[in-house]
Amino acid sequence: MNTTVKIDFSKKLGTIRAMHAVGQPPYPHMDGGYMHYLTEAHIPFARLHDVGGLFGGNMYVDIPNIFRDFSADEYDPASYDFGFTDELLKTMDKNGVRPIYRLGVTIENFFEIRAYRIFPPSDYGKWARICEHIIRHYNEGWADGFQFGIEYWEIWNEPEDGPGSGMWRGTDVEFFELYEVASKHLKACFGDKIKVGGYASCGLDGVFQDPAAYGLDGIAPRGETYRYYFVRYAEKFFDYIREHGCPLDFFSWHCYINADSDKQHCHSIRDVTLLSRAVDYLLKKYGYENAERQLNEWNNAWELRFRGTAYASANAAAMMLAMQNTNTDMLCYYDARIGESCFGGMFNPLNYTPLPVYYAFKAFGELYALGTQGFCESDNDDVYALAAVGEDGERALMLANLGEDTAVTLPGGTFGTLYLVDEEHALTPAPEQASPDGTFLLKKNQVALIK
Repeated sequence: MNTTVKIDFSKKLGTIRAMHAVGQPPYPHMDGGYMHYLTEAHIPFARLHDVGGLFGGNMYVDIPNIFRDFSADEYDPASYDFGFTDELLKTMDKNGVRPIYRLGVTIENFFEIRAYRIFPPSDYGKWARICEHIIRHYNEGWADGFQFGIEYWEIWNEPEDGPGSGMWRGTDVEFFELYEVASKHLKACFGDKIKVGGYASCGLDGVFQDPAAYGLDGIAPRGETYRYYFVRYAEKFFDYIREHGCPLDFFSWHCYINADSDKQHCHSIRDVTLLSRAVDYLLKKYGYENAERQLNEWNNAWELRFRGTAYASANAAAMMLAMQNTNTDMLCYYDARIGESCFGGMFNPLNYTPLPVYYAFKAFGELYALGTQGFCESDNDDVYALAAVGEDGERALMLANLGEDTAVTLPGGTFGTLYLVDEEHALTPAPEQASPDGTFLLKKNQVALIK
């Protein structure tokens, strides 16, 4: 098979966005020796949700971990336990990784036995004031705090499903009310110094039941249910916050796929790009078209059998390359933790060394560091491609091949050093696969960086 890639670095298409941000930074309890991996990959953001293990390790980030006694005085610094979260955020700041701070709780996957922290707060106003003082601690120095300037503050995570949810045991309206109280209070306190948003939707793949109703003209409806409930929840949320004049600086949503598995919420990377269009449609419909879009949980090879495989790294790379060409502002891969998890695809859980997925992110980081997207087009639907150019004229090209082995032809003068990512290559040079004429072999499930 042959693939031709057209490139025009002089045709600049905009900024390379943070498609390679992550969730759960690599921070195994007070050991900051792994955060440098994010720095080296030019990963600018890490979302702080489920940090520290079950129940936030009882130490990190979550509101009940920082404010342990809800009956205490929220204005008294002595009521707060910032210790472990301080260490995490100091390490992130030292390594130039900015937090997306989730205000809420870690998922309780065993809530059927007993739920602990996932009920609506008994006093929404007090909960909002607790959040306010956490922000003051990290951004304004309150309570022997810091001046980190944390920008993104996300209210809760995946509140859908009501009584069946491991994240929220209240009703939809109760969550909408909490969002209203907290978002209005925090914006009144801090204005444009922070961005407030949410709600980390479980997923909007229900739009495929009636695609035309969500701006996806020409897409055939699918017969499956596709969790239509979650789309209706999103519409009710947008309707409520519009009616009540709530701020929404960014909207966050989630999507998990495994392209060769039936354990998935949507079927392909193309589906995720369609979902991003549906998000655009909903935000415009409800008057929030200026809100940023964050797909801040995703993983398209999350089953344990994919860990450490070229399949996982190629699919992750293709996702980032494809989503750069949507209106999405940021992606956060779930996740970059150090330790055991079927979702933790970046690092070996036994010896903490990087896996191929990490090197796919590091390859994208090279494009992100250059800053500007150049025109690039592949004539093979299975070969995803993205070009970038820097202010000094430095150029780079990244490709991911989800199809069969192919000979890739580039325009004359494009070729530099070929670096590969797969189970044998850790973003390492592979001159044996390149020809002097600018043609090179890209095998199935390989990622290539040319610069």
